[in-house]
Amino acid sequence: FRAWSDCDGDIEKRFSKDDLLTNLTIYWATQTINSSIRLYYEMVRNPGRWGRVEVPTAMLMSPKDMFPTPREWVERSYTVQRWTEIPSGGHFLEREEPERVAEDLRAFFRPLRQTRKQ
Repeated sequence: FRAWSDCDGDIEKRFSKDDLLTNLTIYWATQTINSSIRLYYEMVRNPGRWGRVEVPTAMLMSPKDMFPTPREWVERSYTVQRWTEIPSGGHFLEREEPERVAEDLRAFFRPLRQTRKQ
């Protein structure tokens, strides 16, 4: 968590001890850490295996993400309708910047919902 978040080395700036212990306990008790990281293994082992995704896609990019991806690379595989770069946050963006994530999700889906109503 320390290396993958935007915490400047102080993990408790982003996560409480209770949140960290809860997260780790869930993985340990359910024995699901392997399935949770399988996607990373597959991405490295079989890049481009799944083909292009035509579904409208939004990307919310943070400066301290462990996998910073250039927009051009993302657009090769996804139909990018919204690209947002925010000034803070890391790999665990939903926990680090929940308000920004919620705001960007709403902004992405709002026009899609309006199109559906018409």
